[in-house]
Amino acid sequence: MAKQTPLHATHVAAGARMVDFAGWDMPVNYGSQIEEHHAVRRDAGMFDVSHMLAVDVEGADAERWLRGLLANDVSKLRTSGKALYSCMLNPQGGVIDDLIVYFFDEQQYRIVVNAGTADKDLSWMRRNIADTGANLTLESRRDLAMIAVQGPNARSKTWSALPGSEAVSAELKPFQAAWFDEILIARTGYTGEDGFELTLPANRAAEIWTALSATGVAPCGLGARDTLRLEAGMNLYGQDMDDTVSPLDAGLAWTVDFKDSGRDFVGKAALLAKPQAQEMLGLILDDKGVLRAHMKVFTSAGEGETSSGSFSPTLEKSIAFARLPLGTSAGEAVEVEIRGKRVAAHTVKLPFARNGKVLAA
Repeated sequence: MAKQTPLHATHVAAGARMVDFAGWDMPVNYGSQIEEHHAVRRDAGMFDVSHMLAVDVEGADAERWLRGLLANDVSKLRTSGKALYSCMLNPQGGVIDDLIVYFFDEQQYRIVVNAGTADKDLSWMRRNIADTGANLTLESRRDLAMIAVQGPNARSKTWSALPGSEAVSAELKPFQAAWFDEILIARTGYTGEDGFELTLPANRAAEIWTALSATGVAPCGLGARDTLRLEAGMNLYGQDMDDTVSPLDAGLAWTVDFKDSGRDFVGKAALLAKPQAQEMLGLILDDKGVLRAHMKVFTSAGEGETSSGSFSPTLEKSIAFARLPLGTSAGEAVEVEIRGKRVAAHTVKLPFARNGKVLAA
């Protein structure tokens, strides 16, 4: 039986269409997926992301251990509440998961991992702790819920729903967080729009969701979340990268920090031994059809493959991510095989759209 978030009854009561996602019964939409998508680009929408897992890391070796575990370097985090996006790699340089890590102090961090990889991630972390002899503890926080409020009006509507929260969160920069009344308010998201991700006690989830709805924040499902993140050029684990794909080939080289030559991390040797082999670019379809994952792409430099694809409500065109031969650049004419037929498309630099604006055409 699929797991349920603390907001499950709220979704069902609102008439959401529920689907199994990574073993969780989650809302895919509440009506029109396109309207939910536009609500986030144009106003404010909210998503239940409580299926994701927060893991608290505490102990004297917390910083040292994370510097060796993650491809990005947590030593850059020095302000309490600052966050960092990173990949966690295996020894072969493949991506075990992509995650966000929050710094509270040198002995206290929080990692937020994906729902479908949570058990695998915890097992890997615990094994790594044992292997390195790190003095720290991991606490899996299934007592928490998470609500993402996204869109140009998301912050102001959150402040209306949570009186007093503006005082602690108005000055937050992207990838910063602050505490308010048991709630961690983080200026992060997965849509390409401004807003907050709220982590709060599970028993307060329905109360906060209802308060946000009363300010005009639209409930949105996983369908809109996927088209929003695709337009915003944000990878989805299991489609755009996995434990067989290097972050260098998945357009995530910017998350790998080689600056400190004395810092070793899991997968570093493999990345240095096997540099980038593919280019991650966007595709826009010039012909009729819909781009999906695992379609062949034909370029002047050779064949590639799409990793994610869908219809873009903002561009009103079909778009995709593609891993293409190294040397392929934005603006090239390519062909994509759809149902045995080659159709015309062209490459663009990611993202397609962010902050309500179309950035690629």
